Amino acid sequence: MTYQKHFKKDAKLSTLLKGAPYVLKKRKNTAVRLIASILSQQLNTKVAKIIFLRFLDLYNATEPSMQQVVDTPTETLRKIGLSNSKVNYVHNVAHFFLEHKITDKQLYSMEPEAVIELLTQIKGVGTWTVEMLLMFSLGHENVFAVDDLGIQQAMISLYKIKYTTKKELKTKMIKISELWAPYKTYACLHLWQWKDNGAV
Repeated sequence: MTYQKHFKKDAKLSTLLKGAPYVLKKRKNTAVRLIASILSQQLNTKVAKIIFLRFLDLYNATEPSMQQVVDTPTETLRKIGLSNSKVNYVHNVAHFFLEHKITDKQLYSMEPEAVIELLTQIKGVGTWTVEMLLMFSLGHENVFAVDDLGIQQAMISLYKIKYTTKKELKTKMIKISELWAPYKTYACLHLWQWKDNGAV
């Protein structure tokens, strides 16, 4: 069953299924993808892209090994526009992947919950960051980013969710999302697209 057919049981979500279906892909060099996610935190997409390109330029416009990142001085990373805390987080990721000998193949084979448990041990890496990695780099189909502001705004608007606390909102969102399993990632992609197109 395709996810579009599956979503027909949700009358509101099914109204967003316009255009070609999304296709998730596994991407290589997960550690660099995670660093890119850290670099983009609290930045708009355009600025985040500029910072990431500056980061790659430090390594002759190629994706570095984690040993190269570890060997990159703090001051060098500061010069491309990173705060001290982000420099620390980038180094934390590189050290963690080296120390634990983490490979793409290993991460591909793990369940989402296990990946979140593993990578949130890194200081500076939160659940949301790993969820983005699961969706956009590891190709998992059933990830729901309940803490994502864009998803929250889209669902409040689409489902007319009434709530008094953030906890109540998230509880209601999670209940709605259960209907989407095992394709929650695709639902998030359509909600983001709908919001980005000016619906919210």
